[in-house]
Amino acid sequence: MLSKKLGIDLGTANSLVWLAGKGLVLNEPTVVAVSTDDNRVVAVGNEAKNMLGRTPGNITASRPLRDGVIADYQITEAMLRYFIEKVCGRAFFFKPEVMICVPAGVTQVERRAVLDATISAGAKVAYLIDEPLAAAIGAKIGVAQPSGSMIFDSGGGASEAAVISLGGVVVHKSIRMAGNRIDEAVSSYLRKKHNLIIGEQTAEEVKLKIGSAELLSKEETMEVKGRDSILGLPKMAVISSTEVTEAIRPVLILIINMVKSVLEETPPELASDIIDKGIVMSGGTSLMRNFDKMMTLQIGVPCHVAEDPLLCVVRGTGIALENIDLYKRSITRK
Repeated sequence: MLSKKLGIDLGTANSLVWLAGKGLVLNEPTVVAVSTDDNRVVAVGNEAKNMLGRTPGNITASRPLRDGVIADYQITEAMLRYFIEKVCGRAFFFKPEVMICVPAGVTQVERRAVLDATISAGAKVAYLIDEPLAAAIGAKIGVAQPSGSMIFDSGGGASEAAVISLGGVVVHKSIRMAGNRIDEAVSSYLRKKHNLIIGEQTAEEVKLKIGSAELLSKEETMEVKGRDSILGLPKMAVISSTEVTEAIRPVLILIINMVKSVLEETPPELASDIIDKGIVMSGGTSLMRNFDKMMTLQIGVPCHVAEDPLLCVVRGTGIALENIDLYKRSITRK
């Protein structure tokens, strides 16, 4: 075992790396800062995230993945190289085997782009696994059994729902709406109601601190600082949790409608299994307060959040990589 095996969850918001035999070794934001003068990567991960919205003219900090797929090929490749070097050491003699998960609904062109970027970044072999399947394996759902299980995975850029049986995806749908869209809904609401312009990091902070899918029994408030959209001067406003719930509800309804459309296409035998087992929720957005309650009410099927929802996909990718023969039907390799 001279070459290492890495499972990478390339998320829109965070990227996680799983090393076979060791577990989770890296968890950093998917942000890259590039110098515009010579197109050189200045910072990756946590260091680059601190630069978002605060960079001078000659540096741009951006997220190379948008809605769960590669938006900037070269920067993604540089980021993958950084992750591989960080885990394997700078001068790795044996190239690692790398498995990356992609949303189930991506096109063949987008799949090829991920495989090519991984090989260019220094991998010996690149594998692709569908994200819902990886999330289901990581959430300890018995995916190989001949009964239906439903997984809902919502991260930063995309939300997906899939019905899994016999180790493969039977029905799946994805919508390019998740945590980032919820942040955008918060910032556009504040702009309309309070004439307050805020950055994406502040919007995320508001969502995490006082955001809730259902109205809270005891209202919470928070001071938010930003810029006045009319006067252009710094401004502060007090926002309540009720306002945040009102702002994000339309986005959550669209995500839930996507889950409903998967259930509409599910074969009846598998649908009866899902009623018994419920829907398992994974990904960062499923951690939003009362989102599981809202989904249960809207769909009529019990929904529960998996343990460690943020790690489900990367853990599943690592398990699939360690037992590649079991899942080879569901994996693309290059």
